[in-house]
Amino acid sequence: MDKQFKTLDDFLGTHFIYTYDNGWEYEWYAKNDHTVDYRIHGGMVAGRWVTDQTANIVMLTAGIYKVAWTEPTGTDVALDFLPNDHKVNGTIFFPKWVQDHPEITVTYQNEHLDVMHAAREKYATYPKLVVPEFATITYMGNAGQDNNEVISEAPYATLPDDIRAGQYFDADYRRLNH
Repeated sequence: MDKQFKTLDDFLGTHFIYTYDNGWEYEWYAKNDHTVDYRIHGGMVAGRWVTDQTANIVMLTAGIYKVAWTEPTGTDVALDFLPNDHKVNGTIFFPKWVQDHPEITVTYQNEHLDVMHAAREKYATYPKLVVPEFATITYMGNAGQDNNEVISEAPYATLPDDIRAGQYFDADYRRLNH
């Protein structure tokens, strides 16, 4: 995808894969003006995936976007996207319990909200593990808004490479491997 991002509408409906400087790889989709979906392919919670996460999504200035949300785990996330420069700056605020028990979160969160809430109540929240990192965007695709096929299955080892190689979605951004 080779477009210039200028407006909020340019950003909404975009599907990204990016790798943080610490090596963690994330896949993220701006589903609409208030919702994001994502899969985590590398890092301490690799294997986690979430759909329909409510988020605050704004354009700071032409081509620069801020997205922030709080997860049911108690994790706070703030991302700054500079897609024209293929860069992301992210800060993740992991509660102590996620740092100590990341395996609890490595699932399709939407089907285990009760588990996330219970862990958040059972284990320590503070001190939070703050992870501020820059990332390089390695893929951008125009999935369109509210496309439920973008993040619709658990992450697997070659998924980001399959997407980057054009082997995962068809021309209409529908999954090839139904």
